[in-house]
Amino acid sequence: MKEIYLAGGCFWGTEHYLKQIRGVESTEVGYANGHGENPTYEEVYTDVTGFAECVKVVYDPDVLSLKKVVELYFHSIDPISLNQQGNDIGTRYRTGIYYTDESDRATIESVYRAVEEEMGATIVVELEPLRNFYPAEEYHQDYLDKNPQGYCHLPLHLFEYARKANS
Repeated sequence: MKEIYLAGGCFWGTEHYLKQIRGVESTEVGYANGHGENPTYEEVYTDVTGFAECVKVVYDPDVLSLKKVVELYFHSIDPISLNQQGNDIGTRYRTGIYYTDESDRATIESVYRAVEEEMGATIVVELEPLRNFYPAEEYHQDYLDKNPQGYCHLPLHLFEYARKANS
């Protein structure tokens, strides 16, 4: 198994989207690349801690390539929107890809270049090594499974797209 950490705005919808993809073995929402230890949602919400709402994605590289994971991630975000996805605004909602294996960087960069070329604009998605990750509180985990009518910044058709994207 391999892992990658993806920040795509509110982690509820991002997690729900990513877990639909065949080859994703598990997801966990949390807080990444900020300052301090074991932040709470309330602390992260202040935008003072520097943490991003993020999803830890564990995937099977024999079923799902890193390139495909990153391409599908870009399909779910607005990569030129700084610190905002949908109605969610603040540094905690920034977009970012945080890797744990330095050899993954070249693959991620190739997708970045392709997205920039396709958009004709500079993207603002962070690309950094993962410095830290703290799991979010239990009520945030699998939030949209527990609360099917809960808030989500992603359009519903994306979930169906994700289910079919790696078939």
